[in-house]
Amino acid sequence: MARRNEHISLADALKSFVENSKLEKGLDKHNVEDAWVNLMGPGVNNYTSNVQLKGSVLYVTLSSSVLREELSYGKEKIINMINEELGKDIVDKIVLR
Repeated sequence: MARRNEHISLADALKSFVENSKLEKGLDKHNVEDAWVNLMGPGVNNYTSNVQLKGSVLYVTLSSSVLREELSYGKEKIINMINEELGKDIVDKIVLR
């Protein structure tokens, strides 16, 4: 087994490891939940009981029907904000429950 003499940063090594070990989907799920909390702020998060990514669909459970209705008008903007926060297109659709 030959050693590579090239230097690689720790960040690049971790990124490569995550991609090769198929941990990326699990990390994406966690990162999407964190992005929701960070982007929506405490006002929305007080009424959010569950945020779950399944495939490319983000399911958000809200306890306020008024908030659910209001957020439904801005789904595209929310999708764009989350994807921009994560630096890649992970969410294609949001389902508000």
